[in-house]
Amino acid sequence: MAMPNTTADQPRFPLARRAAVSFAGVVALTGLAGAYTPSFAYAEPPAPADTAAVAQPAADFSDCPALPAGVDPARWRCEVHTAAPRLTVGKVTVALAPITMTHAEGPLPDGARGQVWGAMHSAPTAVLGGVSGTAQGERARRPRLAIQPEYGGRSDFYTGQFSLRFKLMSPRLPQGCTIGAGAPVDFQLKRSGPSQWISTNPPLIRFSAYDDTFAAPAAEDCGPMAGPLNRRLGLPAPGGNLMTYDATYTFKTYDRLPTR
Repeated sequence: MAMPNTTADQPRFPLARRAAVSFAGVVALTGLAGAYTPSFAYAEPPAPADTAAVAQPAADFSDCPALPAGVDPARWRCEVHTAAPRLTVGKVTVALAPITMTHAEGPLPDGARGQVWGAMHSAPTAVLGGVSGTAQGERARRPRLAIQPEYGGRSDFYTGQFSLRFKLMSPRLPQGCTIGAGAPVDFQLKRSGPSQWISTNPPLIRFSAYDDTFAAPAAEDCGPMAGPLNRRLGLPAPGGNLMTYDATYTFKTYDRLPTR
């Protein structure tokens, strides 16, 4: 969740940035908008000897999606990007648990840019303060509240556009309680700096991105706690929100992936 600024010898820019908050972040999976020129025929950039090979945990390419019919596997790559973003929505700022996004991209038979969504994985993160007691505002124990980003069904890794929903979890809340339940939260990530090659063998690129223009809707499907919860979170919040996204990504072309 990648898209750095790329030329034939520079990494392209995935989803991401850094500022006062981030998610991505969820996510996030970026400031890709307008700053990225894709290069499907990828050429490795020259690298100093000390960055030519770096010991890294093996990336998991098991979520790489099936390719569209008629494309050249050698010109399509599966990208796996990981970030521990930071998110501010309404009155809440939280450093989200790491997220991983996988997608494929490359040229379609007609020469147009193509991409296929793979998968997103994340975990809940505790929100300090929890959920306040009752709708009447009486003092009560404040149980833990957690937030977990989920893929919102929309992504464009060429432009930095993607969407997320944020599941809210607490003993006082029904399972479906979600920010963006009806319509997901839409992000338009912008670059916050140049991408950086960490290694060429295996390929590993670091990037940052952010979005400070998205609107955060009220939490929905939260039962009788919906009112107190949204007041506690400061939702809906049409402005003043921020996601910052510092991440790394790696890739393999499909002709180098194991046959499935």
